[in-house]
Amino acid sequence: MRRKVTVIGAGNVGANCALRIADRELADVVLVDIVEGVPQGKGLDLLQSGPVQGYDVLVTGANNYEPTANSDVVVITAGFPRKPGMSRDDLLMANYNIVKPASEQAARYSPDAILIVVSNPLDAMCWTAFKVSGFGKSRVVGMAGILDTARFRTFIARELEVSVENITAMVLGGHGDTMVPLVRLTNVSGIPLTELLDSATIARLVERTRNGGAEIVKLLKTGSAYYAPSAAAVEMVESILKDKKKVLPCSAYLDGEYGVHGVFVGVPVKLGAGGVEKIYEIGLTPEEQAQFGKSAASVQELIDVLNRPAA
Repeated sequence: MRRKVTVIGAGNVGANCALRIADRELADVVLVDIVEGVPQGKGLDLLQSGPVQGYDVLVTGANNYEPTANSDVVVITAGFPRKPGMSRDDLLMANYNIVKPASEQAARYSPDAILIVVSNPLDAMCWTAFKVSGFGKSRVVGMAGILDTARFRTFIARELEVSVENITAMVLGGHGDTMVPLVRLTNVSGIPLTELLDSATIARLVERTRNGGAEIVKLLKTGSAYYAPSAAAVEMVESILKDKKKVLPCSAYLDGEYGVHGVFVGVPVKLGAGGVEKIYEIGLTPEEQAQFGKSAASVQELIDVLNRPAA
């Protein structure tokens, strides 16, 4: 049986997700968007790339959810992009009103799917999808740490002028200014980063990683990053569909792990056919634990806002 992935939101992130899924022949793709003609047009364009690129997958577009029925994975990218000077948190209510109905429809038409959330503010939108869908905690997961870690690895590789493939790193915490790059566990082919760079340089790279999304928003002026976010999301799609069981930093629902309860925060997880199949608890130093706790608390603040009764 052919696999099916629905991508909700046919903007830059969603369209690039569809392209990468097709290029890897992971599944047939349904692009969904509220703008009439856009998902259909982009779907047809991607479909016509098949003979050139050499992929045999069906890519279609729709303005409703009927064609998405029985998807294996649903990727939610829909939402307003950040603008210069806007934090991820500024997007909270606007994107809540987009992610909520999207999650409802995804759960209605694909009750056995795994939801991957990309919309910002990421961790709060994961919580929204989790509550609205009624899915178990293993079947809702957010794309954040893979992207943040990729940025950290990129900046380290450029600083040292070495291959990004030799950099091993892990970024935990919420997808925002309070993320926690674990410098202690970062290495270059096994060589600790602290033996290769001084503390001031490492601190600069950590800060650039935390502001990685904002740096791109400032440069683009009219949008936000989409090539790297879509690549990160599709790594998750592939690990699920192929049951690769990759250990990846993702936003997952914590129920006591790391001393956190009831929120989605970035942690290392095993991602397979069952979704989040295991959460790995790394032994953190007191300083790292404090940073992680602060990051989780910032996510909780957003959830508290969403939980407030309407005025």
